[in-house]
Amino acid sequence: MSSLRSSVRMTRALRATAPRAFVAAPRMGVRAYSTPAEPKSSNTPLLLAALLAGAGAAYYMRDDLKNVLGGASNKVPSKEDYETVYKAIAEALEKDSSYDDGSYAPVVLRLAWHSSGTYDKETNSGGSNGATMRFQLEATHDGNAGLEAARNFMEPIKAKFPWISYSDLWTLGGVVAIQEMGGPKIPWRPGRVDKPEDQTPPNGRLPDGAKGQDHVRNVFHRMGFNDQETVALIGAHAVGRCHSNRSGFDGPWTFSPTSFTNQFYVLLLEEGWVPKKWDGPFQYVDKNSGSLMMLPSDYSLIKDSSFKKYVQEYAKDEDKFFKDFSKAFSTLLELGVPAENFAKGAEGLGTSTPLIFKATSE
Repeated sequence: MSSLRSSVRMTRALRATAPRAFVAAPRMGVRAYSTPAEPKSSNTPLLLAALLAGAGAAYYMRDDLKNVLGGASNKVPSKEDYETVYKAIAEALEKDSSYDDGSYAPVVLRLAWHSSGTYDKETNSGGSNGATMRFQLEATHDGNAGLEAARNFMEPIKAKFPWISYSDLWTLGGVVAIQEMGGPKIPWRPGRVDKPEDQTPPNGRLPDGAKGQDHVRNVFHRMGFNDQETVALIGAHAVGRCHSNRSGFDGPWTFSPTSFTNQFYVLLLEEGWVPKKWDGPFQYVDKNSGSLMMLPSDYSLIKDSSFKKYVQEYAKDEDKFFKDFSKAFSTLLELGVPAENFAKGAEGLGTSTPLIFKATSE
C-alpha cells in the first residue's frame, strides 16, 4: 500500500499548484483473472472439488458448495475479525500494478456502490443485502460491465474468510477503498446476508451516465436521497476512470484517479468542458489538456441550480464534502438491510454502534 499512500500524500501537496497540462496516468492493460485455487490444506472430497471446478467463476457457484470448500461455520465474528478482513483487502489493492492506474481501489469502490445502488424505497427491494451480482443475471445488468475485475479480486479474500457474507465483504471493500485512497472515515455495520438468484433486482436501476439531471434526480430519489446527498455521492467520481470496452465512455475524471479528493467538483467548475470528437458515445473532455472527461450526467450537475449550489460548496470546502459523503455513503451501504440483521451482526462486537476502521497509514 506504500505507493498508494504516497500518491495520496503527493496529490494533496501538489494539486493546488499542478499545471493544467499535467496528463493523467496512461491506461494500462487489464488482465483477466481466473477463479483462485482452493487452499492446499483442504480435505474436501474430490467430488465436490470437481463440481466446483466446473462451476465457472466463483461468484456464480452455489454458496453451499463454496462454504463446504471454504470451511464456513457458525462463527460469531468479533470486531478484530472484521479489522483483519479490512487489512487483507487493503494489502491486496495494489497486487497488480498493471491494472488501470495501479490500484484496484476504484473498481472495488464501484462494486460496493453498484451492489447497493439498486435499492427502491417504494418496494423495499434491491440494495446491499443479497450480493446477487455474484450471479450472471445481475452481473450482466446495464452499468455493471467490468465489475468482474472487482468480484474476482474479492474471491481470494472470501476464500480466506468464508464466514463473511459476500454482501458484507463487498460493502466493507468500499469502505477500505475510500479510506486507503485518502478519503473520509466510513461507519460500517455487519449483518448483510446473501440471497439466491431469484432475488435479483430488475435491470435499469443504476444511474445512466448518458442522461441528464432529471434522470439523476429520479434515480437517487428512488433510493431515498435528497439533492445534497446525490451530489455528495457523485463526488466519488474523483477516483477511477471509464473504459471504452465497458461503459463505452473513456478517460479519468481527475488528474489523480487513485486519490479521494474534492477535485471532481473543482474541475467540473473550473475547467472548460467541450464535446469529445470521437466515434464513441457523447461525453465531455477538458479544453486544456484533453486528458480528462465528464459524463453528461456529471455535467448536468452544474446545469441544475439545486445541484450546482452543492457542487460549489464542495469545491470550496473538502472537509464539508468528506463529512457529507461519509454520511451518505454509509447510508447507501445499508439500503435494503433489515434492522434485525444489524442487531444480529453486532452480537460478537461488544457494541451496537457502527465500526470505524483505521487506515493502514495510521
